[in-house]
Amino acid sequence: MQYSNVCIESFGYTIPEEIWSSAVVEEQLKPLYERLRLPEGRLELMTGIRERRFWPHAARPSQMSVNSCRLALEAAGMAPAEVGALIHGSVCRDFLEPATACTVHHQLGLPRECFIFDVSNACLGILTGIIQAANMIELGQIKSALVVGSEGGRQLVEHTIATLNRDESLTRKSIKSAVASLTIGSASCAVMLTHSSISQTNNRLLGAAVNANTTYHDLCQSHSDQAGADMLPLMQTDSERLMHHGVETGVDTLGEFLKESGWSIADIDRTICHQVGTAHQKLMLQSLGINPELDYSTFEWLGNTGSAALPITMASACEKQFIQPNDNVAMLGIGSGINCMMLAVNWQKTLVKSSVWGESNVEASVIPKQ
Repeated sequence: MQYSNVCIESFGYTIPEEIWSSAVVEEQLKPLYERLRLPEGRLELMTGIRERRFWPHAARPSQMSVNSCRLALEAAGMAPAEVGALIHGSVCRDFLEPATACTVHHQLGLPRECFIFDVSNACLGILTGIIQAANMIELGQIKSALVVGSEGGRQLVEHTIATLNRDESLTRKSIKSAVASLTIGSASCAVMLTHSSISQTNNRLLGAAVNANTTYHDLCQSHSDQAGADMLPLMQTDSERLMHHGVETGVDTLGEFLKESGWSIADIDRTICHQVGTAHQKLMLQSLGINPELDYSTFEWLGNTGSAALPITMASACEKQFIQPNDNVAMLGIGSGINCMMLAVNWQKTLVKSSVWGESNVEASVIPKQ
Protein backbone atom coordinates (compact mmCIF):
# COMPACT_ATOMS: atom_id res chain seq x y z
CA MET A 1 0.00 0.00 0.00
CA GLN A 2 1.23 3.45 -0.93
CA TYR A 3 -0.24 6.82 -0.01
CA SER A 4 0.06 10.27 -1.59
CA ASN A 5 -2.49 12.29 0.37
CA VAL A 6 -2.51 11.06 3.99
CA CYS A 7 -0.97 12.77 7.03
CA ILE A 8 -0.70 11.70 10.66
CA GLU A 9 -1.77 15.06 12.03
CA SER A 10 -1.77 14.71 15.82
CA PHE A 11 -1.75 12.45 18.86
CA GLY A 12 -3.74 12.64 22.08
CA TYR A 13 -2.99 10.23 24.87
CA THR A 14 -4.02 9.48 28.43
CA ILE A 15 -2.21 7.41 31.07
CA PRO A 16 -3.36 6.33 34.55
CA GLU A 17 -1.97 7.91 37.69
CA GLU A 18 -1.91 4.60 39.62
CA ILE A 19 1.47 2.87 39.29
CA TRP A 20 2.33 -0.75 40.06
CA SER A 21 6.04 -1.54 40.08
CA SER A 22 7.22 -5.03 39.24
CA ALA A 23 8.25 -5.30 42.89
CA VAL A 24 4.64 -4.62 43.92
CA VAL A 25 3.40 -7.34 41.55
CA GLU A 26 5.89 -9.80 43.06
CA GLU A 27 4.82 -8.83 46.58
CA GLN A 28 1.24 -9.75 45.66
CA LEU A 29 2.56 -13.06 44.31
CA LYS A 30 4.22 -13.88 47.62
CA PRO A 31 2.33 -17.17 48.16
CA LEU A 32 3.45 -18.40 44.71
CA TYR A 33 7.01 -17.13 45.14
CA GLU A 34 7.37 -18.82 48.53
CA ARG A 35 5.83 -22.07 47.31
CA LEU A 36 8.12 -22.32 44.26
CA ARG A 37 11.10 -20.58 45.91
CA LEU A 38 11.31 -17.96 43.21
CA PRO A 39 13.88 -15.17 43.62
CA GLU A 40 12.59 -11.62 43.95
CA GLY A 41 13.32 -9.25 41.11
CA ARG A 42 13.01 -11.87 38.37
CA LEU A 43 9.99 -10.17 36.73
CA GLU A 44 11.82 -6.92 36.00
CA LEU A 45 15.03 -8.77 35.18
CA MET A 46 13.30 -10.98 32.61
CA THR A 47 11.24 -8.24 30.93
CA GLY A 48 12.96 -4.91 31.54
CA ILE A 49 9.61 -3.58 32.80
CA ARG A 50 9.95 -1.52 36.00
CA GLU A 51 6.31 -0.56 36.30
CA ARG A 52 2.92 -0.47 34.66
CA ARG A 53 -0.18 1.67 35.26
CA PHE A 54 -3.85 0.90 35.88
CA TRP A 55 -7.13 2.76 35.46
CA PRO A 56 -9.45 3.07 38.46
CA HIS A 57 -11.72 0.09 39.15
CA ALA A 58 -14.78 -0.10 36.87
CA ALA A 59 -13.44 2.54 34.47
CA ARG A 60 -14.64 1.93 30.94
CA PRO A 61 -12.44 2.16 27.83
CA SER A 62 -14.79 4.70 26.26
CA GLN A 63 -14.09 7.21 29.05
CA MET A 64 -10.38 7.36 28.31
CA SER A 65 -10.92 7.13 24.56
CA VAL A 66 -13.14 10.22 24.68
CA ASN A 67 -10.46 12.06 26.64
CA SER A 68 -7.67 11.05 24.25
CA CYS A 69 -9.74 12.02 21.20
CA ARG A 70 -10.44 15.44 22.69
CA LEU A 71 -6.72 15.90 23.24
CA ALA A 72 -5.94 14.88 19.65
CA LEU A 73 -8.58 17.27 18.31
CA GLU A 74 -7.27 20.08 20.49
CA ALA A 75 -3.67 19.41 19.43
CA ALA A 76 -4.70 19.56 15.76
CA GLY A 77 -6.92 22.60 16.25
CA MET A 78 -9.84 20.74 14.70
CA ALA A 79 -13.52 20.65 15.61
CA PRO A 80 -15.58 17.47 16.11
CA ALA A 81 -17.71 18.46 13.10
CA GLU A 82 -14.68 17.96 10.83
CA VAL A 83 -14.22 14.25 11.68
CA GLY A 84 -15.30 11.93 8.87
CA ALA A 85 -14.58 8.59 10.56
CA LEU A 86 -14.05 7.23 14.07
CA ILE A 87 -12.43 3.83 14.55
CA HIS A 88 -12.07 2.28 18.02
CA GLY A 89 -9.23 -0.22 17.86
CA SER A 90 -8.43 -1.64 21.29
CA VAL A 91 -8.79 -5.17 22.62
CA CYS A 92 -10.73 -3.72 25.55
CA ARG A 93 -14.22 -2.42 24.92
CA ASP A 94 -17.23 -1.41 26.99
CA PHE A 95 -19.58 -4.19 25.89
CA LEU A 96 -19.84 -6.97 23.36
CA GLU A 97 -22.57 -4.82 21.80
CA PRO A 98 -22.88 -2.03 20.75
CA ALA A 99 -19.52 -0.92 19.37
CA THR A 100 -17.53 1.18 21.85
CA ALA A 101 -17.13 3.66 19.00
CA CYS A 102 -20.84 4.49 19.45
CA THR A 103 -20.30 5.81 22.98
CA VAL A 104 -17.18 7.71 21.96
CA HIS A 105 -18.98 9.19 18.95
CA HIS A 106 -21.87 10.38 21.15
CA GLN A 107 -19.68 11.86 23.88
CA LEU A 108 -17.52 13.73 21.37
CA GLY A 109 -20.53 15.10 19.50
CA LEU A 110 -19.27 13.89 16.12
CA PRO A 111 -21.46 14.29 13.01
CA ARG A 112 -24.20 11.73 12.32
CA GLU A 113 -22.70 11.08 8.88
CA CYS A 114 -19.37 10.13 10.53
CA PHE A 115 -18.44 6.52 9.68
CA ILE A 116 -17.88 4.64 13.00
CA PHE A 117 -16.95 1.10 14.01
CA ASP A 118 -14.76 -1.02 16.28
CA VAL A 119 -11.88 -3.09 14.95
CA SER A 120 -10.20 -5.92 16.86
CA ASN A 121 -6.73 -7.14 15.96
CA ALA A 122 -4.92 -7.79 19.26
CA CYS A 123 -1.98 -5.38 19.69
CA LEU A 124 -2.40 -4.11 16.12
CA GLY A 125 -5.93 -2.76 16.51
CA ILE A 126 -5.02 0.93 16.31
CA LEU A 127 -2.53 0.36 13.48
CA THR A 128 -5.23 -1.57 11.61
CA GLY A 129 -7.57 1.37 12.13
CA ILE A 130 -4.92 3.78 10.86
CA ILE A 131 -4.58 1.81 7.61
CA GLN A 132 -8.36 1.64 7.18
CA ALA A 133 -8.73 5.38 7.82
CA ALA A 134 -5.81 6.14 5.49
CA ASN A 135 -7.47 4.13 2.72
CA MET A 136 -10.68 6.15 3.09
CA ILE A 137 -8.76 9.42 3.01
CA GLU A 138 -6.67 8.36 0.02
CA LEU A 139 -9.82 7.38 -1.87
CA GLY A 140 -11.31 10.80 -1.22
CA GLN A 141 -14.21 9.46 0.85
CA ILE A 142 -13.35 11.55 3.90
CA LYS A 143 -10.94 14.37 4.81
CA SER A 144 -10.10 13.34 8.40
CA ALA A 145 -10.40 10.46 10.85
CA LEU A 146 -9.84 9.67 14.51
CA VAL A 147 -8.41 6.26 15.41
CA VAL A 148 -8.39 5.53 19.14
CA GLY A 149 -8.03 2.70 21.63
CA SER A 150 -7.90 2.35 25.40
CA GLU A 151 -6.47 -0.75 27.03
CA GLY A 152 -7.03 -1.71 30.67
CA GLY A 153 -4.62 -4.18 32.26
CA ARG A 154 -5.89 -4.23 35.85
CA GLN A 155 -8.39 -7.08 35.51
CA LEU A 156 -5.94 -9.31 33.66
CA VAL A 157 -3.07 -8.73 36.09
CA GLU A 158 -5.20 -9.02 39.24
CA HIS A 159 -6.98 -12.16 38.02
CA THR A 160 -3.67 -13.72 36.94
CA ILE A 161 -2.15 -13.03 40.37
CA ALA A 162 -5.15 -14.57 42.14
CA THR A 163 -5.07 -17.66 39.89
CA LEU A 164 -1.31 -18.20 40.33
CA ASN A 165 -1.55 -17.90 44.11
CA ARG A 166 -4.55 -20.22 44.34
CA ASP A 167 -3.41 -23.07 42.09
CA GLU A 168 -0.97 -25.18 44.13
CA SER A 169 -0.38 -27.60 41.25
CA LEU A 170 1.65 -25.02 39.34
CA THR A 171 5.37 -25.54 38.76
CA ARG A 172 8.16 -23.23 37.64
CA LYS A 173 7.65 -24.55 34.13
CA SER A 174 3.86 -24.26 34.02
CA ILE A 175 3.76 -20.64 35.22
CA LYS A 176 5.75 -19.48 32.19
CA SER A 177 2.59 -19.10 30.11
CA ALA A 178 1.28 -16.51 32.61
CA VAL A 179 4.36 -14.28 32.80
CA ALA A 180 3.37 -12.15 29.78
CA SER A 181 0.08 -11.31 31.48
CA LEU A 182 1.97 -9.76 34.41
CA THR A 183 3.64 -7.24 32.08
CA ILE A 184 0.38 -5.70 30.88
CA GLY A 185 -0.42 -2.06 31.63
CA SER A 186 -3.13 0.46 30.82
CA ALA A 187 -3.02 3.38 28.40
CA SER A 188 -5.11 5.24 25.84
CA CYS A 189 -4.06 6.85 22.57
CA ALA A 190 -5.87 8.66 19.77
CA VAL A 191 -4.42 9.40 16.35
CA MET A 192 -5.80 12.09 14.04
CA LEU A 193 -5.31 11.51 10.32
CA THR A 194 -6.07 14.12 7.67
CA HIS A 195 -5.93 14.66 3.93
CA SER A 196 -2.76 16.51 3.01
CA SER A 197 -4.82 19.40 1.63
CA ILE A 198 -5.96 20.36 5.15
CA SER A 199 -2.87 19.28 7.09
CA GLN A 200 -0.88 21.74 9.20
CA THR A 201 2.00 19.32 9.65
CA ASN A 202 2.65 17.48 6.38
CA ASN A 203 3.56 14.37 8.39
CA ARG A 204 3.17 12.07 5.38
CA LEU A 205 2.13 8.45 5.66
CA LEU A 206 4.07 7.07 2.71
CA GLY A 207 3.22 3.40 2.74
CA ALA A 208 2.34 0.28 4.68
CA ALA A 209 2.97 -3.46 4.49
CA VAL A 210 1.01 -6.25 6.18
CA ASN A 211 1.74 -9.95 6.76
CA ALA A 212 -0.63 -12.53 8.28
CA ASN A 213 1.38 -15.52 9.52
CA THR A 214 -1.59 -17.30 11.07
CA THR A 215 0.14 -20.66 11.38
CA TYR A 216 0.94 -19.44 14.91
CA HIS A 217 -2.50 -18.14 15.84
CA ASP A 218 -2.57 -20.29 18.98
CA LEU A 219 0.60 -19.01 20.70
CA CYS A 220 -1.25 -16.31 22.63
CA GLN A 221 -4.91 -16.81 23.47
CA SER A 222 -7.37 -15.50 26.01
CA HIS A 223 -10.05 -17.57 27.63
CA SER A 224 -13.68 -17.01 26.55
CA ASP A 225 -14.60 -13.71 24.88
CA GLN A 226 -15.38 -11.11 27.53
CA ALA A 227 -15.86 -7.37 27.61
CA GLY A 228 -16.61 -4.66 30.15
CA ALA A 229 -15.32 -3.52 33.50
CA ASP A 230 -16.35 -6.71 35.35
CA MET A 231 -14.54 -9.16 33.08
CA LEU A 232 -12.10 -11.66 34.62
CA PRO A 233 -9.72 -12.48 31.75
CA LEU A 234 -6.88 -14.97 31.67
CA MET A 235 -4.25 -15.38 28.96
CA GLN A 236 -2.03 -18.27 27.97
CA THR A 237 1.09 -17.15 26.11
CA ASP A 238 4.02 -19.16 24.80
CA SER A 239 6.23 -16.09 25.09
CA GLU A 240 9.42 -17.61 23.71
CA ARG A 241 7.85 -19.08 20.57
CA LEU A 242 5.68 -16.00 20.07
CA MET A 243 8.75 -13.76 20.21
CA HIS A 244 10.81 -15.84 17.79
CA HIS A 245 8.03 -16.44 15.25
CA GLY A 246 6.89 -12.82 15.61
CA VAL A 247 10.37 -11.55 14.78
CA GLU A 248 10.52 -14.08 11.94
CA THR A 249 7.30 -12.60 10.58
CA GLY A 250 8.75 -9.10 10.91
CA VAL A 251 11.81 -10.09 8.89
CA ASP A 252 9.53 -11.56 6.21
CA THR A 253 7.56 -8.29 6.07
CA LEU A 254 10.58 -6.01 5.80
CA GLY A 255 11.18 -6.43 2.06
CA GLU A 256 7.62 -5.46 1.15
CA PHE A 257 7.77 -2.55 3.61
CA LEU A 258 10.91 -1.16 2.00
CA LYS A 259 9.34 -1.58 -1.44
CA GLU A 260 6.13 0.24 -0.48
CA SER A 261 7.97 3.06 1.32
CA GLY A 262 10.70 3.45 -1.30
CA TRP A 263 13.29 3.32 1.50
CA SER A 264 16.39 1.30 2.20
CA ILE A 265 17.40 0.39 5.76
CA ALA A 266 19.83 3.32 5.66
CA ASP A 267 16.92 5.71 5.02
CA ILE A 268 15.26 4.88 8.36
CA ASP A 269 16.04 7.57 10.94
CA ARG A 270 13.85 6.37 13.83
CA THR A 271 11.91 3.22 14.72
CA ILE A 272 8.97 2.59 17.01
CA CYS A 273 8.29 -1.08 17.79
CA HIS A 274 5.46 -2.76 19.65
CA GLN A 275 6.35 -2.57 23.36
CA VAL A 276 6.76 -6.09 24.74
CA GLY A 277 10.04 -5.98 26.67
CA THR A 278 13.80 -5.94 26.46
CA ALA A 279 14.33 -9.33 24.79
CA HIS A 280 11.78 -8.70 22.04
CA GLN A 281 13.12 -5.22 21.28
CA LYS A 282 16.72 -6.43 21.07
CA LEU A 283 15.96 -9.46 18.87
CA MET A 284 13.60 -7.54 16.59
CA LEU A 285 16.05 -4.73 15.81
CA GLN A 286 19.00 -7.09 15.49
CA SER A 287 17.11 -9.36 13.07
CA LEU A 288 16.00 -6.40 10.93
CA GLY A 289 19.52 -4.97 10.83
CA ILE A 290 18.46 -1.73 12.53
CA ASN A 291 20.70 0.21 14.93
CA PRO A 292 19.05 0.00 18.40
CA GLU A 293 20.01 3.64 19.02
CA LEU A 294 17.35 4.60 16.47
CA ASP A 295 14.58 3.00 18.55
CA TYR A 296 12.48 4.62 21.29
CA SER A 297 10.75 2.61 24.01
CA THR A 298 8.20 3.10 26.79
CA PHE A 299 7.76 -0.48 28.03
CA GLU A 300 10.09 0.26 30.95
CA TRP A 301 7.51 2.57 32.60
CA LEU A 302 4.24 1.68 30.86
CA GLY A 303 4.56 -2.07 30.39
CA ASN A 304 2.84 -3.68 27.41
CA THR A 305 -0.27 -1.58 26.70
CA GLY A 306 -1.58 -3.63 23.80
CA SER A 307 -2.91 -1.70 20.83
CA ALA A 308 -2.06 1.64 22.50
CA ALA A 309 1.60 0.69 22.94
CA LEU A 310 3.05 1.62 19.56
CA PRO A 311 1.11 4.88 18.95
CA ILE A 312 1.60 6.15 22.50
CA THR A 313 5.33 5.39 22.23
CA MET A 314 5.53 7.36 18.99
CA ALA A 315 3.66 10.24 20.61
CA SER A 316 6.08 10.21 23.54
CA ALA A 317 9.06 10.06 21.19
CA CYS A 318 7.75 13.16 19.42
CA GLU A 319 7.19 14.97 22.72
CA LYS A 320 10.72 14.20 23.85
CA GLN A 321 12.01 15.44 20.46
CA PHE A 322 13.54 12.04 19.78
CA ILE A 323 11.77 12.33 16.43
CA GLN A 324 12.91 15.42 14.56
CA PRO A 325 11.62 17.27 11.46
CA ASN A 326 12.23 15.32 8.23
CA ASP A 327 12.91 12.04 10.07
CA ASN A 328 11.79 8.87 8.31
CA VAL A 329 9.98 6.89 11.00
CA ALA A 330 9.29 3.15 10.74
CA MET A 331 6.32 2.00 12.83
CA LEU A 332 7.02 -1.71 13.31
CA GLY A 333 3.97 -3.50 14.70
CA ILE A 334 3.71 -7.18 15.58
CA GLY A 335 0.72 -8.76 17.29
CA SER A 336 -0.48 -12.20 18.27
CA GLY A 337 -2.14 -14.03 15.48
CA ILE A 338 0.68 -13.67 14.25
CA ASN A 339 0.21 -10.42 12.34
CA CYS A 340 2.74 -7.81 11.30
CA MET A 341 2.08 -4.26 10.13
CA MET A 342 4.77 -1.77 9.18
CA LEU A 343 3.99 1.88 8.42
CA ALA A 344 6.37 4.46 6.92
CA VAL A 345 6.01 8.11 7.94
CA ASN A 346 8.04 11.16 7.00
CA TRP A 347 7.76 13.42 10.05
CA GLN A 348 7.75 17.21 9.96
CA LYS A 349 5.86 18.76 12.89
CA THR A 350 4.70 17.48 16.27
CA LEU A 351 1.18 18.12 17.57
CA VAL A 352 0.67 16.12 20.79
CA LYS A 353 -1.40 16.63 23.95
CA SER A 354 -1.48 14.28 26.93
CA SER A 355 -3.03 13.90 30.37
CA VAL A 356 -3.14 11.70 33.48
CA TRP A 357 -6.36 10.04 34.65
CA GLY A 358 -7.12 9.08 38.24
CA GLU A 359 -9.90 8.26 40.70
CA SER A 360 -11.18 11.83 40.63
CA ASN A 361 -11.13 11.91 36.81
CA VAL A 362 -9.25 15.19 37.08
CA GLU A 363 -6.93 15.68 34.15
CA ALA A 364 -3.36 16.81 34.73
CA SER A 365 -0.87 18.17 32.26
CA VAL A 366 2.31 16.56 33.53
CA ILE A 367 3.32 13.11 32.30
CA PRO A 368 5.61 11.22 34.75
CA LYS A 369 9.25 11.19 33.79
CA GLN A 370 10.73 7.93 32.55
